[in-house]
Parts: sequence; structure tokens; C-alpha cells
Amino acid sequence: MSLFKPPKKGEKGSSRSSKNGKKSDQDRREGEWFSSWGNVPGGGSFWNNILTAVLLMLLLVMLYSLMVEREEIEEIGLSRLARDVNEGRVERIVERGEQLEIYYQDETEKESRLAEGSNVTEVLVNLGVEPQKLQEVEVEFKRRAGFAFWLMTIGPFILPLLLLILIGWFILRQAKGAGMQAFTFGQSKARMIMPGDKKQRVTFQDVAGAKEAKEELMEIVDFLKHPKKFINIGARIPKGILLMGAPGSGKTLLAKAVAGEANVAFFSISGSEFVEMFVGVGASRVRDLFKMAKQNAPAIIFVDEIDAIGRMRGTGMGGGNDEREQTLNQILVEMDGFEPNEKVIIMAATNRPDVLDPALLRPGRFDRRVTIDLPDKKDRKAILEVQVRNIPLEEDVDFEVVAERTPGFSGADLYSLANEAAILAARENRKKIRQGDLLQSIEKVMLGPERRSHVLSEKEKKITAYHEAGHALVASVLPNTDPVHKISVISRGRAAGYTLKLPEEDRRMQSRKEFVADIAVSLGGYAAEEMIFNDISTGPSNDLQMATAVARQMVTRYGMSEKMGPVALEGASGEAIYGTKGVDQKEYSERVSAEIDAEVSEIVNQGLETARTTLTQYYEVLEDIAVKLMEVENLERPEYEEILKKHGIEVKHKNQDPKADQNDPENK
Repeated sequence: MSLFKPPKKGEKGSSRSSKNGKKSDQDRREGEWFSSWGNVPGGGSFWNNILTAVLLMLLLVMLYSLMVEREEIEEIGLSRLARDVNEGRVERIVERGEQLEIYYQDETEKESRLAEGSNVTEVLVNLGVEPQKLQEVEVEFKRRAGFAFWLMTIGPFILPLLLLILIGWFILRQAKGAGMQAFTFGQSKARMIMPGDKKQRVTFQDVAGAKEAKEELMEIVDFLKHPKKFINIGARIPKGILLMGAPGSGKTLLAKAVAGEANVAFFSISGSEFVEMFVGVGASRVRDLFKMAKQNAPAIIFVDEIDAIGRMRGTGMGGGNDEREQTLNQILVEMDGFEPNEKVIIMAATNRPDVLDPALLRPGRFDRRVTIDLPDKKDRKAILEVQVRNIPLEEDVDFEVVAERTPGFSGADLYSLANEAAILAARENRKKIRQGDLLQSIEKVMLGPERRSHVLSEKEKKITAYHEAGHALVASVLPNTDPVHKISVISRGRAAGYTLKLPEEDRRMQSRKEFVADIAVSLGGYAAEEMIFNDISTGPSNDLQMATAVARQMVTRYGMSEKMGPVALEGASGEAIYGTKGVDQKEYSERVSAEIDAEVSEIVNQGLETARTTLTQYYEVLEDIAVKLMEVENLERPEYEEILKKHGIEVKHKNQDPKADQNDPENK
């Protein structure tokens, strides 16, 4: 696998998107509204509450039974009691109204009953108990009163009534909740950060890099702090600010920083949270969101991924979803309703500004557009220093080297890099991060974790070694290529091996000669397998895809084909350029399509021929690199360049004149 240029970080998913297998908010709400317990709002919760009430009732009954449960006591008649007293077996008698509790000398207990209005002493005397024997027995008179008495008396009547009241309360509460859901369904789901919330507050000091973007946004901060300065002179601050940049470049963080610097309320919501399955909900939530912001003015409304609702109307995008257009129309109306002194600013973020509706971008709406580029080397170093400020570091950590090895990394990628380095150090029971942890994490973020359990056979290892050696050798010999930093035959991610090539400096443009050289480098592994084994494996499949994609972009997008000329036939993502006709319809004929295919094939074949010629000329070097690679599995840049120098190959740099080299494919 060849990394002939840094991976496009714009193709990675944003760090804000969560994809851990949990149900979405919409699924959860649908589950509440369309429950399997009867298709009634909140049906599942209703039956859960009923079940809870029944279980609670059973628990109370059990507790009551335990409270009133007493040991089974034998009840005797008064004549037997008189006989036991005469025999001297009774120790104490307790009279509780008509109830008699009899305690014997052998510690047993029995009960008896008196007639209403009778006295135990008189009854026993009348039954023939001797006065002397009666004096030996302790007789107590106690009144039946207190909490336990009343509980035992009225408990059997009150407790069932309380349980019925409790069940009724649960039912009414659930019915009220279901009704309230119907009334609050159109309310905004925006998350709010108030000015006094110090834990969630973010300022420009927490955002490294993006100097131009922060300078542009400082005007917004100044307006929110001192609005009269602008209003008195007749200036009107832009109502909408559109943040444009690749995923992970820090758009949401900058929006929070503006609110933190200005110390105003911050309302954030995703564009997809407006649109629901019910007609009118999106527009209702827009109205509620702007109402909340005006009540808490000065405030900032931040809509993330606004392209979810702000796509160009009339192009067939979104499956004709009228609800999305209703939501977009409501946003446009609310923005037009702003007054200069309302001090409410709406900010939005997107990485697809080309698909937004023109009505959103016209003056008076999102007329201030701030582009957030991927950080350069200096900014990457500053971002890394911010990311690791709470992480202990070893003395050998050099962020300059890490920044050099991470061209094309976004802020989210650098955060992931620092986090992976910390995880690696913790896994090895170390207290501090080393330089090696950071360098190893770069490859993990770019390609994935090492798969040392994926052991290659000797044949597969040999094929992989020659394949990667072919990539590296072509990259080192041809001009207009990036230097090789590492070669490996250890599986990482989906790749059986990889050649890590990184530019020596950040670049925003790429020339035709560089594209041609990159295609030749990407086909170096294919040519090496063909030359050494007289066969082709499935290993170069990704290289062929990348080479073909680059060649097609050269022909259809960049105008780098001599046959097709300076004509742009496709857009940035490969689809036909569209306006009001939609993306389904191509803007060129079938004949032109066949010519494009032929030209792409010609460019790829020229790159393959260049790779074959180079590897044939430096066959001995290819052998040495492959043998060394099979021995050590990983070749770092110093070790690799020693092999090149041993064969008299000069280590080239980007600033070297490519025309001075006879192997330049453009000079042949």
C-alpha cells in the first residue's frame, strides 16, 4: 500500500458525530409516540408505571403483614385460667380491656377473654381462686392506645384506599405527560450555555491556530460587547456568519469561543434536529429557537451542519422533502426579521458550502463567510501544545518533529493523536508520554492499529516486502515526489504493509508533474510484483484505485489533459457540475465520456511504464531494500537512506530542480 500523499482529512468523519451503535433521538421519540403497548403516546411508560404501582402495592401488603403478624398463641377459657392460678403456674396477667395476656412460670404465653365490663380479679375469685394464690400473681391493667393500636385498627381500611389513590396518581401523571409531549413537540431542542457557566466556557485562548478566522470573528465579539459603537456610526453587523472548513477543523470550537469571549448566551443545535416526520415541526422549532435567543439577548445561535436543511432548492436533493424546505424558509424569514439592536447573531457551520441555497448566502443573511483551513506546521505545533497541557511529558518530546510528520491533520486528528499517545503510555504503565508514543500514534490515526496477530506467511511477507520496496524506490528516484519516512510490512488497519511518504513542507497546490510522479509511485508496487514474481496479487487494488482517481481528476477537473484541454467536466467530489438541473444529468456526451476513459487509461499506463523503467534500472537496490525489509519488518528514514547511499543514489529534496534528473517522466 502506498501513501503517495497525505490522506484527505476532509474525508474523515467529524469528531462530533457519534456512531457507537446507540439509538438516535428521533428513534427514541418515535418509540415514545408509537409504543408497542397500544400505539398511544407514551404507551410504554404508561404500562411501566402501572407495573410499578402493582409491585409497590404488593410490597406494602407484605410489609403490613409482617407488622401485624404475631406468633400463634393458644387461647384458653377462664375456668382453666382459675385452675392454673390455684396450681401456682401463672406468673403474671395483663388485662387490655377485654383481652387477657397470661404469662406462665415456664415462660409460655396464653390468651383469654373477659366479658364486657368484667374485672379479672372478681372473675377469678368467683371461679374459686384462693385469695392467697391470687396475691402471688402479678395483675396489670393497660389501656389499648398508641400508634400501633390505631394502625392495627384502621390499617386494613386505610392502606387499600391509599394504594388506589397512588395508582390513580400514576395514571393521571402519565396522561398529563403524554398530553404535554404533544404540546412541547415543536419546541426547540437547542443546548444552551449561559454566560455564567465557567465549566463549559471556551475562549480564543483555548483555540490554537486559525489566526485569520479569529481576527475576523473578533468583530463579532466587539459588536456583542459594544453594540452602540457600531449603531451610532450607522454600521450594521452581519446577521449571519458561515464557518466553512473540513471536518474537525474547529468550526464548533470557534463558535463557542466567540460566545465565551463576548460572555453571551450560546444556543447550539444540529441542522438535522429541526426536521422530523411530522409536518411543521421544523419551522416550529426554528421559531421557538429564535424566540429563546431574543429573550436571552445578547446571544449567539449556532447551527451545525446547516447543509442538512439549507441545501439548494429545486435540484431534487433530499427526495422532495417539503418539510426541509419549510424549515429553511422559516430560517430565512427569522433572519430577515432581525433588527439592528436585537444583538442576536446566528452562526452556522458546514463543510459543503457549494450545496447551500443562494437565498441563505445573499447579503443580509449569511453574508460573512469565514474559511477555516487545515492547520499548517506552526499551527499544528501550537494545537498539540494545547491538547497536551494536562498530560505529563518526557523530556524527549519534540512537537516540532510531530508537526512535521502530520501534514493535512486537522485539529480533531491532533486531539486523537495526543489521546492515543496517552492511552499507549497508560497501557505500558508509564506516567509520562514519550516521543515514540506520539510518532506511533501518527500511524495509528492515519492507518489504524497494528495487527501483529495477522501473521503473514513467508510467501505473503516476501510479496509485501517487494511491493513496498517498489513504492519506496520509485518515490526516491523520481523527482517531484515526497521523501520516504518509513516502510513497514507489519499489517496496520486494512493494509498488509505501507510506505509512509510525507511532504517536507505544507502545500496548497499541486502541479501536473507532481500528479504524474505520484501515479508512478502508486504503481511502483504493482510493477515490482509483476517484475519479481511474474504475477499480480490483490495487494495493489487500493493503489490502482488511487492512481485512477488522480488521473480522472487531472482530466475532468483540473484541465491537465492535452487531449481534452482546459475544460472542467466534473465537480470537486467527482459528480457532474450542476446548477438547476440536478446532479443526475451529465454535462457531456457519451463520446466525450469515452474519450475521458481513454485519456485516464493513457495517463495510468504512462505512470506504470515509468515505474517499470525505474525498477529495472535500479533492480539491485530493489533487492537490497526488500531483503532488509523482510529481516527487520520496519525501515525508518535514516536506515532506508543508508541503503540508497550505498548504491550511489542521492537523497533528493523537494527544492531540487526536477529538470536536472534524467528520470523525470516529463522529460522523456
